[in-house]
Amino acid sequence: MENYLDQLNDVQRTAVQATQGPCLIVAGAGSGKTRVLTYRIAHLLATGVKPWNILALTFTNKAAREMQKRIAQLVGEQDAAKLTMGTFHSIFNQILRVEHERLGFPSAYTIYDTADSKSLVKSIVKDLRLDDKVYKINHIMSRISMAKNNLVTAEVYRTNAELMATDNANRMPLIGEIYSRYVARCRQSAAMDFDDLLLYTNILFRDNPDVLDKYQNKFKYVLVDEYQDTNYAQYLIIKKLAQQHQNICVVGDDAQSIYSFRGAKIENILNFRNDYPQCKLFKLEQNYRSTQNIVSAANSLIKKNEHQIPKDVFSEKDEGEPIRVMAAMTEIEESYNVVGDIFAKIANLHCHYSDFAVLYRTNAQSRTFEEALRKRNIAYKIYGGQSFYQRKEVKDAIAYMRLTVNHNDDEALRRIINYPARGIGETTVEKIAHAAFDGKCSMWSVITNPMAMEAIGFNKGTTAKVNAFIELIESFVANVGTVNASDMAREIIDRAGIKNEYQGSDDVEDRSRLENIEELMRGIDDYVAANYTESNTPLLAGFLENVALITDQDNKRTEGTDSVTLMTIHSAKGLEFPYVYIVGMEEGLFPSAMSVYSQHELEEERRLFYVALTRAMQQATITFSRSRSKYGGARESVTPSRFIKDIDPQYLSQMSSGTGTMGRPTFGSSSFGSSSFGQTKAPMGASFAARQRLQQLRQPSASSAGIVPSPIDKVRAGATVLHSMFGQGKVLRMEGEADSRAAIIFFPKAGEKKLLLKFAKLQVVD
Repeated sequence: MENYLDQLNDVQRTAVQATQGPCLIVAGAGSGKTRVLTYRIAHLLATGVKPWNILALTFTNKAAREMQKRIAQLVGEQDAAKLTMGTFHSIFNQILRVEHERLGFPSAYTIYDTADSKSLVKSIVKDLRLDDKVYKINHIMSRISMAKNNLVTAEVYRTNAELMATDNANRMPLIGEIYSRYVARCRQSAAMDFDDLLLYTNILFRDNPDVLDKYQNKFKYVLVDEYQDTNYAQYLIIKKLAQQHQNICVVGDDAQSIYSFRGAKIENILNFRNDYPQCKLFKLEQNYRSTQNIVSAANSLIKKNEHQIPKDVFSEKDEGEPIRVMAAMTEIEESYNVVGDIFAKIANLHCHYSDFAVLYRTNAQSRTFEEALRKRNIAYKIYGGQSFYQRKEVKDAIAYMRLTVNHNDDEALRRIINYPARGIGETTVEKIAHAAFDGKCSMWSVITNPMAMEAIGFNKGTTAKVNAFIELIESFVANVGTVNASDMAREIIDRAGIKNEYQGSDDVEDRSRLENIEELMRGIDDYVAANYTESNTPLLAGFLENVALITDQDNKRTEGTDSVTLMTIHSAKGLEFPYVYIVGMEEGLFPSAMSVYSQHELEEERRLFYVALTRAMQQATITFSRSRSKYGGARESVTPSRFIKDIDPQYLSQMSSGTGTMGRPTFGSSSFGSSSFGQTKAPMGASFAARQRLQQLRQPSASSAGIVPSPIDKVRAGATVLHSMFGQGKVLRMEGEADSRAAIIFFPKAGEKKLLLKFAKLQVVD
């Protein structure tokens, strides 16, 4: 313990020792931020701070576990175990479980995952007899989520003229009503979704000053990891908790803020010094991951962003190779070139498959790379696929457990009341659901009330089947609060007959489902083994809570399998690979076509590219194609991404056609010719067809040919305008002044967009 400070560089050490008052640690990519956060907590403990007075918030359970393990190695397991450390959602969930009565929830409330929420929204849309082609479920869920993350309750939403105007413009005027019903149904089911864990914590602290005071005095030191990823709800909770003692330390990198679509606000880290004028600022600028050339290239890129905290990241590793730039005629040729290069490296440098990552902007880009990898017989893994806990058979088993713990969980009841099949049809379920809605109660309350069942008009046969289901669930209840989670889960799965659905089947998928149920049981066994003590029996409710709080980032797995990684750049954040290929670097794809007219969105796209570059340890390769198949198979010509030009040319090298040699890239009309990059060519037909069409595809598109931009001062709220990409739209409102003047416009085909007038080139038509 005595020499732990010697393991840090000078800036890291100073940041670790500055324990009093507000502190902002700006940590460049690969600069050891987790080490600094870990050692800062260890230093607090070493200087006499009690572990229960420290709160450390992370974005993944994995990060919390790793930090706790490192701290235990420094100060001992006893003190480390007493720390309050975990994800925002897990820590605030703990607080809500304790203070549940203040909010009118039972302590055993269910936590809905995305699938549960989606199912509930679907049923509400159906109840309201709305067209789900107009009222798109994902859009509704996004609106509700963004409202909650900005602390806009359903009541406030329905009285907010601006929100209602936007919904009207989107031809979905009843989103406010759906939101209200969603909240009511969650209440009836004694359930919260992930966003509720933040919303209700804010409400708890707002309406109960004594509760806030209790936690302010408990958590005298607040530390936050990845602060650039916090949303408004998280920001406000952190600010409230730190208000009394002001010992708040946040660690993050504004250059890696890439989650605005989830509600993250880069302003939280950019404005931290305004919130805390006495703040100490530390910049971790030494990159321990990448070569000098990769770091310098990333620096030159991110300097193009206006809104940032300036820093000069450096590396003391070897200079390394320049960033390689490779062009292809089609996306098929692009994928063959990349896979050919991977194959050559594996053969010549004896690399492992797991040394390589192919990063793309959208999931749809993976297909051609999968095909090319299969033809080379190269093992690969796509990340971002279905989570284990989202598989049907696993969700079915867990739904039985959820309903046992919380009878009011309507989504669990809907899922299993006729699974395995017991003759309770969909019509019966819908009648029960409508009775529950009319009675403002849960579906369980309806089916366990003989008078309610009689009022619905069920015959004796249906009533008997429902009663048999009730008896099955109630038979589990006697032991659920005393028997350990493993034994309880086995009893539920065996007696519910879930295994019987798949046992004895020769179907490969059925065998796989049975294996998944057995894997679920192994997971519950592991949970019990990890949490069992003489004074504590891990119960089923604890396991369900543990599963519900697994984040999408915790589902990322890169270790343990020797395979090439295919993933979106958003999924790659926090990971590193010796060799990284950033593919599809074309205008309209990266940056996204939806971002190029908004400076704020364009800067986030540039930060996303920065994240991609800084995943590479030894070599980064940028690729693009000259043409790409779009909707319905039509091929269009495309141009290299503007972000390639943002990198200082001294850090780039172009792969020249047919030779595999490199040269300094240029950006003229003849630059970025087709490459034989890995001596693997795409099918001749694909490249030939693309070349045939290139000339005609270089002509201006029909959508942009007729636009005659109007003077900026003619664009006003209420005007109908034309845009070269989005078509005709209606100006909802105006924002900003001078060069920052922007129009918020609703386009029927593209939705609501915020466009800077100096770039948008709008034609006013009405």
